[in-house]
Formats: sequence, structure tokens, C-alpha cells
Amino acid sequence: MYLSKSHNASDNGASQYLLDWVSCPVCGRNICGTDFLVNSHLETRMVILFADLCLANGTKRKMTQRTLLQFNFYSSSKSNIHVDDTSSSKNLVVPLALDEKVQSSNFTKCAKDLDDQDGRSGMESNASFLLSNSKTCLEYSVQSLIETQSVHCNETGSLSPLSSLPCPEQQFPLLEGTDVGTSMATLDTYIVGRRFCDDVDLKEGTCVSFVRDPENVKDHNAIKVLCSKSGSDHVLGFLPRDLALYLSPLMKNHHVMIEGLVTSLPDHSLGAVPVRIFCQKILVATERESDEHQMFQCLWENVARVVESSKDFPPNTKKYQQNFCILIKEVLKHHSYLFTDDEKLFLGSFESLSDDSQRLFIRLYRRKGPWFRISNVYYPEISDHQLALKGLLAAGYMNRLEYSNEPLENIVKEMLDMLTVSECRELSSQACLKRNVRVVRREELVKGLLSAYADGTCSLLPTMVAERIGACVRISALAEFLLWRVQRLFFLNGKQDLSAFLLVDLGLVRYPTYTCSISSNLFTSRSDLLAYEEAMDLAQIMDQSLDENNVEIVMRCIEVSEGRISNLPKERISQSFTQKSGGMFLSQFTASWVYSKVLTLGVSVFERDRRYTNAIMLLRKLLNLIAQDGRRGYWTLRLSIDLEHLGHLNESLLVAEGGLTDPWVRAGSRMALQRRVLRLGKPPRRWKTPSFAKSIKRKIKEVYIMGRPLNCEIGSKNRFYGDDDEQCGVEELALQYYKAEGWEGAHSESGVWMTIFGLLMWDVIFADIPDVFRTRFQTAPLDLCTDSFYPARMALIESHLRKVKHGMAKDILTTTWESNVGTSCQGVNWERHTVTDLQDIVTCVGGPCLASICRLLAQDYKSWSSGMPDLLLWRLSSDGKSDDAKLVEVKGPKDRLSEQQQAWLLMLMDCGFDSEVCKVRPTPFQD
Repeated sequence: MYLSKSHNASDNGASQYLLDWVSCPVCGRNICGTDFLVNSHLETRMVILFADLCLANGTKRKMTQRTLLQFNFYSSSKSNIHVDDTSSSKNLVVPLALDEKVQSSNFTKCAKDLDDQDGRSGMESNASFLLSNSKTCLEYSVQSLIETQSVHCNETGSLSPLSSLPCPEQQFPLLEGTDVGTSMATLDTYIVGRRFCDDVDLKEGTCVSFVRDPENVKDHNAIKVLCSKSGSDHVLGFLPRDLALYLSPLMKNHHVMIEGLVTSLPDHSLGAVPVRIFCQKILVATERESDEHQMFQCLWENVARVVESSKDFPPNTKKYQQNFCILIKEVLKHHSYLFTDDEKLFLGSFESLSDDSQRLFIRLYRRKGPWFRISNVYYPEISDHQLALKGLLAAGYMNRLEYSNEPLENIVKEMLDMLTVSECRELSSQACLKRNVRVVRREELVKGLLSAYADGTCSLLPTMVAERIGACVRISALAEFLLWRVQRLFFLNGKQDLSAFLLVDLGLVRYPTYTCSISSNLFTSRSDLLAYEEAMDLAQIMDQSLDENNVEIVMRCIEVSEGRISNLPKERISQSFTQKSGGMFLSQFTASWVYSKVLTLGVSVFERDRRYTNAIMLLRKLLNLIAQDGRRGYWTLRLSIDLEHLGHLNESLLVAEGGLTDPWVRAGSRMALQRRVLRLGKPPRRWKTPSFAKSIKRKIKEVYIMGRPLNCEIGSKNRFYGDDDEQCGVEELALQYYKAEGWEGAHSESGVWMTIFGLLMWDVIFADIPDVFRTRFQTAPLDLCTDSFYPARMALIESHLRKVKHGMAKDILTTTWESNVGTSCQGVNWERHTVTDLQDIVTCVGGPCLASICRLLAQDYKSWSSGMPDLLLWRLSSDGKSDDAKLVEVKGPKDRLSEQQQAWLLMLMDCGFDSEVCKVRPTPFQD
């Protein structure tokens, strides 16, 4: 049932037409009298002819193709509105309103082209579609159709613009009481890609048709937009990629037919053209409850969401502009409590800026700065740079350099940075700095000018520079500070920025599929955020000072950090590092965690300078304040070592013994403390032998091979001549030795194991766990490197490891590889090893050993993700029953095993691995 309604010219660009209702000449039903609906209805009747449904009670009438395409049943002189008493507002659909001169040939041609691509005629294809049994939607999932929108989040999560939008009421109503339903819906979208298509003079109301373009090398879901001119079809452009992703499967598999018209014209000839498209769906009554229909409904909901999303970001919006707006919107949506009202008002005002102002700001924000010469600012996508800049200055996003108010001597270095090399050389000539005239490097020219200004040789330098650079602008301090905060809250790290969007848009990076389910806030209050930001500022200063070897600033940072963490209540610090509602892994977003990181660096600085007393003081403070942290093993070990440096052997032994009772002391640190206890705890200090002595003193198998060194002096690089007389390291030399014994191998240390762990445990890593996924740009859950990972997934992990143990590792690895190859995942390197090599490795290693290693990494990824043996060797047998694998740590002359390496070798031996140490000895040099 349709509501016949005239369209306003302002809505669709066409004149107002009055619609009428007519009777179908075949089946006698009342239908809306437009060419589009009449012809589609008749096509449907012809399809049902094969099932003898439509003409069961009527007289068959022979109709030519011309009659089907061009027959006109209504007069445009009447205006009647028909509303069925049983219809509801949800079922009211505005039918297509077209000029009576416009024919439906384009639409029918589109439908014919769709079927011809499958090698069948339109009627045969439609008939088989309606009469055949529905295929289950499980044969291909909706997920496979929406690969580019891989992150799905709930309403409290970090949402993508597609999934965060409600689905509008764009539904296909069905004709009740009939075996076949014909329903319609309208969508407003755009024609894009105009610069790559035919030059056609468009007008408002121009009718267009749509044809799938599966041979498109850029997108196999592409949908071309056609316009008939002078008897031939001209390509106007394409539907947006995001829309075609869902609409194309509907056209191909669900026989949704679409036609449209241009609603308005763009400002630029190559701009996106607004268009209204009319979708028609034919549905058999028996299909309504089928899996095929459920798939159709899911695809249609995604179509509606894409259309709704385009209202906020039309195609004329540049991609980088859209990404920047998404960044601000999502942060304000999920972290608004961390901003003051004035800050929220300022950030929210960005959306009200003109497109040109937004684009100019983003362009400059991405540049180095801080000052920019207006004369050098030009971007082709900005139509009026002056007007755009004026809007930014008025909104407070940019500041202008005012020479009358600004003390130029304070920014003379920044002003010089805006000059070109030739301008710097010209200034040097005018300042009579002959020594700089021949200098080519810009840095040296600037350094010379600053030196001349400092010693008074060129006191007018600021004025001379100002005359050359002219008017200048910079990002305002408020905008820079708030956007830094926005980026930190969005990405949750200091490594990613807006370029992450670009890499995804270009297809260079693909992130995994996971669900963002957020149940707790990242920061409990604004004050916690401000304290965290202050700590991060200090940590950045510390890093920069260490790089510059600025000892004075480093010591000041250590002093401030020690004061800050000492002034915090111990209960508050302990709460930051314990299991709270948000998870222990969120402790990294607290000020106390950042300050503890700075103090840990401070310990290394003091030990480097042999200031062991200062290092001991910091270590005691950290161990006293932070009771639950994986770094306690490192702190305890360093404290014991530093006490020994000062000659306090008894105290050093007590610290080592106390560390072994600490559950947070693990892996290499624990083994190092055990060795210290055995060494320092000899009689008379200790008479009783510890229970772990036998385990620690186990002999690790050693193999010795000879190599020709490059010279008589064995240096730290340990370079040798290989079997092919080429230079190589000790690892490559060992690989040649084992290859001669029939082993295949790889020098990868922990790399291959991290890849295998990621592939085998992919479903576990990206399981739906609250709060661990908060952005769409994560390659791992936030808790992977913490003690929260294993307990939160214990049942899932153990169930998965049972499958690995019982011989399913190869199948799991292969399935993960085929489904996710190229997807970014922490630890997984898709290029270093082939899937064949990885399959051979897991086969040779065996299920029990693989399960043991994966369990270790799941329980303590951070401790066990380093220190693995250098070489992984494998050997396949002909009968498949004696496949073998071996792990080898390679050491050159004068090298020795670290505590972490010894811990791994002993642990691998406990897991059942064949592991050994290969020591390379130099062949005696002969004259």
C-alpha cells in the first residue's frame, strides 16, 4: 500500500507532479501510476508467470518489451491521495515522482545488466531467485561484506561513525495479503568520482540509473551512475564506496532495483552531486522468515546507517577533515567529564567553522611550525585562504604575530626558522657576516645570525627578519594544548596521531576486528587527568634531557618526580596499582605510574655515575610505595646488586631472599636472585642449601663449533667467514653448521614465537573483554602485557590450549593466517616467515610444547616476550612420526648467557624442548 504524494521541487529538483492510481492490465491490482512503479510491477508479473501466480485468475495478455518499458497508465492532470485505513505511518512510502517524458529504460537496463553478468536473462534470473530455495546466510557472513568497518562497539564504547549512528526508519514495507510484496524506500546520497568520468551537462531533476561495476580494479563493489544522452549512456560517476559496499550485494543477491534523479548541482563542476535514489525490493511471502531475508535486513540496516553518516560528512568533506572531526567528536562524547564547559565549547566550535577554515587549520596543525608565513600558505582545496584564516583568528584557533606588541627578541630563533636558505644568506651579507656567505647548510646560517645578534654585531636582526617574513600566524596555545589532550585520550598513547587515519584510508594498515565494550572511565576525575598530564610533561622532559645528556635537567626531573610520588598518599598509590573496577592495566594512566617510570630511569642514571647510595634510596622508595607491579623484580635485583657494590653483603643477601618470596618477582629477575642467594649465601652466612639449588645448577647442553675470524683480534661484533667465504655473524655460522646436519632453521630470537603466539591465540587476544579495547586503532588489548590478561580469560585460554595440545595447532594457525593476513597485531610479523614455514614449525614442535609456551606468554607476556634462544631449528621426517625441533642459543667468544636467557633455556627444558647452547670458537690464526 502506497501513499500517493507529490514531491516538492525543492526536494528533488524536478517540477511538482501529481500522481494517480491505475489498474494493472495483467492482474487488475491497483498500483501507483508512475512509469517506474508500473513497469517494475509488470516485470514482477512476468517473473511470477513462471510460477503461474499472477495470471492464475486472469486472461494472459501478450506484451512486447516496448510495452513493458514505455507504457504510460496515468494522466498528470489529477491529484489524489490514497491512504488505506489499515496503513500505518511506518508503512508510508513516497513513490518515485518523474516527469512523464522520462522513461524507465535506464532502470530496466540496469536490472538487465545485473542479470547478464551472471550469464542469464533478467526474467530467468528473477524467476530462479523467487522459486529456488533460499540459501542460508551463514554461507557468507555480513562480516565478510563489511571488512573495512571491522571495529564494532556498543553504545558505551569507542565507536566508529558508522556503528555509532542509529539506524533510521528506512524500511521496505510489504504489500499485505499477497504472495509477492513490492516495497520501496528513498535514500539521499551523492555521486562522487566526477573527475574520472564523462563530461555531462547536468541539470536538477536529471534522471540517472545505476549499474554494478564488478570489474572495477579499485573496488569490486563499485556502482556506476549513468545518464542517457543522445541515445548513449554516459558515466556520471560512482556511488560512495561506503554505500556501495552494502548496496552492491543487495543489487546482486537480493534483486533490489534502484533508479534516481539529481536533486541539486554542486558549486564546482567536479564536486559531489547530490542525488536521490529510489530502491525497490520484490519479496515472496515465503522468503520473509528465511535466512536470506535476514541477510537482506542486515545489509539494508547498514545502507541506512551509511546514508545517515553522510549527513554529517558529505563527500565534499576531505578525508583528513572528516577524520579530525571524528577525533574531536568521539573524545567529547566519551570523555566530556574531563573538560570544562569553556573547553567543550571551544572544541565544539570547530564543527561550526567553514570547510575552508577547518581544512586550513588541520593543514597547519600537521606542519612543524610554530609560525607560518601567510604568503607561503596555499592549498588547492581551499578556495579563499584569507577568509579561512579570518574565521580561525576570530574563533581563537590561530594567533597573528603582532610586531608592535610582541617582543621580537624572544622569538628571533622561531622567526629565523621561517626564512629560506637564500634569505638567510642575504641577511648574512647585509649584516656583514662574510663568514656565513659561503655556508650552504641552513642550520649553520641561522646559528651564525643568532651569534651575531647575541654579541651585538647585528642588533637590528629581528626587524630585518620581520620585513622579510611579513604577516605570520601560529596555532593558538589553547588549541594546541586541548588538541594534544584530545589525541592522547583518543589513541591512549603518544605514538599514534592523525596519520593513523591516513594509513587506514590508504589501505596501508588494517586493524583487527574486536568489540569496544567500555564499562569504566579511564580517569576517575578531571583532577586525575591533570595530574597525569603534568607527569607526562615531566617524563617527556626527562627523555629529551637524557638524549641531550643534560645532567642538570635530568637531576631536576628525578627530584620533582620523587617529591610528587612521596606526597601522594600510600593508599592512593596502592589503589592505582591494584585490581580495581577498570582493571589493573589502567594503572599506566595514573600519575604515580609515570613518576615511577621516571624514577626507574633515575636509578639507571645514578648507577651509571656510580652513585649507588642515591640509587638505593630511589629503589627502596619504589619498593615501599608500589606493592603490586611487574617491575618489582627489576627493582629488587638492582637493590641487591647496588648494596653489594657498597660492600653490604649481608643486606644484599637479605634483599635477594626477600625478593624470592615476592609473587611479582618472575622470569629472569627471579633466576638472577636465586643465583645471588646461592653465591652470597655460602657458609658461614647460610648453612642450609636452598631447595631451588638443584634446579638452578642443572647443566644446559653445550655444542662447540669452529669458525674463521676476520682477524686475530676477536672484537665485540664477532664476525666470521662462513662456508661460502662470505662474512657473517655467529648466528649465521651456527645455521650453516646445523643445516649440514639436516636442520631447517631461522634466526629470529623471540620474533617467531611472538608470531606463533599471536596466530594461535588470535581469538583469545581479541576476545570480548570489557575495557581492554577503547579505540579502533589497537593492535592488542590494553591488558596483554599485564597480570590482568590471563585471569580475565582463563577459561577461554585453557580451552584453546587444550586444542593446541591435542594437535590442532596447524589448523588454527592456517585458519588465522588466511582470515587475517596483513592485519596489524602486536608481535605478529607477516613478512618474516611464510605460512608454510610456520606450519612446519608447529608440526615439529608438537602440541604439548606449544601449549606450554603459549601458557607462559599468556600468564606473563611482558616478562617472557624477550630472551628466547637465537635459533629455532626444525626437521620434518619422511613418515611424519619423528618430526623434531630444537632451540639454540648462540654465543661467540667471551660471550655469556644472561639471566633471562638461562631462565628461558631451563623453562624450555621443563616444557620438553630439546635446547642447547652453541658456542663458537675461533680457529687458531696461522701465518
